[in-house]
Amino acid sequence: MPDENREIQELLIDYAGALRDGCLPAFLKSLTREEAKAIASSRQFQDATEIARILNGAGFANKAVTPNVGLFISRVDAKITSRLKKAKASSRGKRSTHIRGIAKVEKKAENSI
Repeated sequence: MPDENREIQELLIDYAGALRDGCLPAFLKSLTREEAKAIASSRQFQDATEIARILNGAGFANKAVTPNVGLFISRVDAKITSRLKKAKASSRGKRSTHIRGIAKVEKKAENSI
């Protein structure tokens, strides 16, 4: 558990580590109320975090992976197609049952006449 009531410099070090490791939500959850107020009111912290973001981006730019949007779109298309096929299959089953029911009623009507 991190120290409580960390100084701005300690918070900046923890922020830079969290940014590097990709766990900013854990850093934000670790803040006490007083630390959060100190961060919000400190221009020094805000300037330092901007520098940390730039340095982190430059240091890990070659390791950054961009998501494959084409793969995402193809998966969404496949899911839509699958749902459409299921909807058509279920509607065919209902329709054929309904038609069979009508045929039975007509047959009974003919027999009774």
